[in-house]
Amino acid sequence: MYDFVVVGAGPAGSRFARRAAEEGYDVLALEGGTVGEPLACSGHVSTDLWEYTDESAREELLQNEITGARFHLDGPGSEEYPFYTDEPISNVIDRVGLDKHLAELARDAGADLRENHTVTEVSEDDEHVLVSASTPEGSAQFRARMVAGCDGPVSRTRRDLGIDEPDELLHGVLGFTDEPDHGDRVDVHLTVPRFFAWRIPRGEAGVEYGLGAPPGREVRGLFEEFTEGYGAEAGNVCSGMIPIGPPARVTSDRGFLIGDAAAQTKPFTGGGILYGMTAADHAAERIDPEDPTSLKAYEKAWRDDLAREIGMGGWIRRAYSLPEPVQKAGLGALSGEIGVHMDRPSSLFSRAQLKALFSRS
Repeated sequence: MYDFVVVGAGPAGSRFARRAAEEGYDVLALEGGTVGEPLACSGHVSTDLWEYTDESAREELLQNEITGARFHLDGPGSEEYPFYTDEPISNVIDRVGLDKHLAELARDAGADLRENHTVTEVSEDDEHVLVSASTPEGSAQFRARMVAGCDGPVSRTRRDLGIDEPDELLHGVLGFTDEPDHGDRVDVHLTVPRFFAWRIPRGEAGVEYGLGAPPGREVRGLFEEFTEGYGAEAGNVCSGMIPIGPPARVTSDRGFLIGDAAAQTKPFTGGGILYGMTAADHAAERIDPEDPTSLKAYEKAWRDDLAREIGMGGWIRRAYSLPEPVQKAGLGALSGEIGVHMDRPSSLFSRAQLKALFSRS
């Protein structure tokens, strides 16, 4: 019997599998297809990412460095409200490559990570969990003391464990063009209902275009209208759900959720790579597979670390729907040099940010 079965080998699942294996636990990780595919997530991340990789990753995965953003209240070519620093504040990476890198680190740590194993059912009782999967050889069952649900926004594990859905699921679309762009600013357009669209330069790799909106909207049509405004014809278009707002609990009797499955994401961008891996570390440090009561320690730890940031991120997102005159006034007053960390909304009140604000007053 395994100590943990991990469902899903994205960043959160691979990070937990690695850390739990390093703690000496017997870990099995199951990925439904090939790790990292299909792509359904932006490659724009904070520079903190490299704390979770090995030393070779930056050279292998880095595509571009970003020093700021231009906000727009209309389409391409509209008035810009710049926010910037002198040094890179975020990076653009090979997103598929990141997943593969983290999965290899999990394997190197001793986790048994198996691709093309699609989980079809998760059940639990007082003594263990039973995970059923479809494999290239047929159906299989795996028994473990606990199960970690790291299987994304539409989580099979979450459903089978009876854990509530996220507060909201947005529909995101990504597409890419090949022309090199070494610019160091991303463009953010607050033109999409209740969310935004973006353009991210990826150096020699080209340009990423993306958009998120509530389900029911003509998201693909909105995306095509957005890219046409830039005169771009995006290829390799992919889509997926963006979970916003974690449920009141992300644990059951012998199961727990990490990452997108737990909606451990930034409400103002939808990104969750760093939040998910942060939660994975808390889970590996605090959960004892032989002691189900240790799940409470995980719940407390990740919320102590991230709940404030998620809550403040929700307030930032509300600003996307303010009347345009209010948005103009706010962006005009705040634009300029910044000292904000892209994963920590609380840094809006940091010494660095206050210094930046007062230096231009």
